[in-house]
Amino acid sequence: MTENYDVIVIGAGAAGLMCAAQAGQRGRKTLLLEHNDQIGKKILISGGGRCNFTNMYTEPSDYLSANEHFCKSALSRYTQYDFLKLVDDYGIAYHEKTLGQQFCNDSAKQIVTLLAEECEKGAVDIRTSSSVSSITKNDVFEVQCKDTQYQAQSLVIATGALSFPRLGATDFGHQLATQFDIALTPLRPGLVPFTFAKDTRAQYEELAGISLDASVSCNGQSFREGLLFTHKGLSGPVILQISSYWQAGQTVEIDLLPNLNLVSHIQKQKQQRPKVQVRTVLNDILPKRFVELLCQQQDLDNCQLSNFSNDQLDKLCASLQPWCISPAGDEGYSKAEVTLGGVDTNELSSKTMMSKKIDGLYFIGEVVDVTGHLGGFNFQWAWASGFSAGQFV
Repeated sequence: MTENYDVIVIGAGAAGLMCAAQAGQRGRKTLLLEHNDQIGKKILISGGGRCNFTNMYTEPSDYLSANEHFCKSALSRYTQYDFLKLVDDYGIAYHEKTLGQQFCNDSAKQIVTLLAEECEKGAVDIRTSSSVSSITKNDVFEVQCKDTQYQAQSLVIATGALSFPRLGATDFGHQLATQFDIALTPLRPGLVPFTFAKDTRAQYEELAGISLDASVSCNGQSFREGLLFTHKGLSGPVILQISSYWQAGQTVEIDLLPNLNLVSHIQKQKQQRPKVQVRTVLNDILPKRFVELLCQQQDLDNCQLSNFSNDQLDKLCASLQPWCISPAGDEGYSKAEVTLGGVDTNELSSKTMMSKKIDGLYFIGEVVDVTGHLGGFNFQWAWASGFSAGQFV
């Protein structure tokens, strides 16, 4: 059996839903295929179930890509303010958590419902539990699903990438790009926790659960947010952010006291409270379990400030400002928020998201080599790229 459409969108995540809704509302007969049993699965779990759906401070500089200019066109034509207006139109209450991050007050389900209703306005035909077995193109695209073949002049790939495999993430979109001789940039996990080598892990695993404010730098990039010690290594927003800039074998510099000059602070304390132990001074500014380990490592137990030498001070400060670590690796796609790399942007029109080689073939969202920082930026790319393609399919 063959069914005919103007547009077929594969993948009912954020980008696919936005694109299908736009195409349908333009009067295009649109089919949206999703291999999961429900739409928007990744949306539903995002932001702790409240969906960090955009960021007030979205700029092109918040994105990584081999071509740093590619994202500018889409982001300028569908901005964070456009999506906020849509959220307002549906009466969804939201709030800013931190650093411009916008969250639903209630539930991420509200965003999925919004997108589903936008698709309904465009009479989009949504088919869940529909896995694609093959795609070919002659005069039109032919998409095979079980016993049904679908045909359309425009085909949009919005399948996401490799992050969150438990939600059904696959490399389908990348395989399809390869099938049509469309280049990919190298893939790797992004916004992902670091792991320590076995010996380092044994040294720090007793600190699991400790969180603190930190400034982290690598490859000329710096972020300041929360850092979390885990049983495997380091996580927290600041680690996820810097992980997208880190490459295997490189060192990451962590300032555990970003508001304080430790040398000046201890020298001042030494003048004012010479008989106080170094441990006591450190307990005032760092988590106690971390201080205990630090004092053991540097033989500072029962050491008074009056006996604290300049060499000891230099050693202590050098270990904290910055604390330099060389991660053994990361926790992989199972814990990664996103996938870095993807369909090479040189292969696509930045205005329409269509392939320059294959007329009518579009790639949007995470499958493309555009990756945002943590904090709603990747959702904004999904809305913007989906909207852009939706105007032309």
